[in-house]
Amino acid sequence: MSGEHKPVILVVDDEAHILHVVSLKLANAGYEVITGQDGEEGLELAREHHPALSITDYQMPYLTGMEMCVARKAHEQTRATPALMLTARGFSLATEDLEKTNIAGVMSKPFSPREILTRVQDLIGDRSDQEAEATS
Repeated sequence: MSGEHKPVILVVDDEAHILHVVSLKLANAGYEVITGQDGEEGLELAREHHPALSITDYQMPYLTGMEMCVARKAHEQTRATPALMLTARGFSLATEDLEKTNIAGVMSKPFSPREILTRVQDLIGDRSDQEAEATS
């Protein structure tokens, strides 16, 4: 089992309890989790680790989740990586905002950890299985 490829998920939130809950749920489901505490750190980690998916808060210091996603879409190595946006605001993002980003979904806080896991599975699916089939 140690030879299996674990998809990497980047979780970026300035609230430590959100990082802990989301990371624990994803790690228990078999994902490798990397965490950051602000948008600037999240952008650096995304460029360094090339995650399969990012989960980010909207309101954070240094760079907001939206600014981080805009910067990631502009960068060749991270442009195709989908993001799941978490927000306490409970609003939907405008179509023109989504076109400037790699945001594939928005979830309002509070959320259930099970709901996060379901959304992650929906967004990245069995990507590692599909890649393995494509190379065989």
